[in-house]
Amino acid sequence: MSGTKAGGIKAAQTNKAKYGREFYSRIGQKGGKLGHTGGFAANPTLAKLAGAKGGRLSKRGPAKKTIA
Repeated sequence: MSGTKAGGIKAAQTNKAKYGREFYSRIGQKGGKLGHTGGFAANPTLAKLAGAKGGRLSKRGPAKKTIA
């Protein structure tokens, strides 16, 4: 169990012994291949529209009329 640094090192050694030296490399490759970058990073037009929409909406609610 890797609750401490020594435990993490021991767990890493166990994983490498069980699954091979490239165990962590394979895990990283899977994550990189399955990752999808989307949203505003991939679509600047979507970001522009969302920013405009946020700018139009008031966060303070309707204006209050005061009698002076």
